[in-house]
Amino acid sequence: MGGSGKQKKQVQQQSAAKGAESILSETAVPGVVEGILGRTGARGEVTQVKCRVLQGYDKGKTMRRNVKGAVRKKDILMLRETQIEARRLKTKLTKGAY
Repeated sequence: MGGSGKQKKQVQQQSAAKGAESILSETAVPGVVEGILGRTGARGEVTQVKCRVLQGYDKGKTMRRNVKGAVRKKDILMLRETQIEARRLKTKLTKGAY
């Protein structure tokens, strides 16, 4: 009986991987930062930006993304997926703002 549980788990992992394949493209797609919306994360280490997809299936689409690290307008982001958008920030105030 112990073997059937392992097989079931493997089947679930395989089906989850199939769903992820439709979202993740084989290569990254470039996107240009159009605006900085604010800081997020437990310590304000993540920046939420608006970016426009430059190539691929969603070319021209503008979306919110969370970026860790230094980022500014006109930077190019390499997006591994363009189907999922970041959640909207709840407040206009950002950490460090007065």
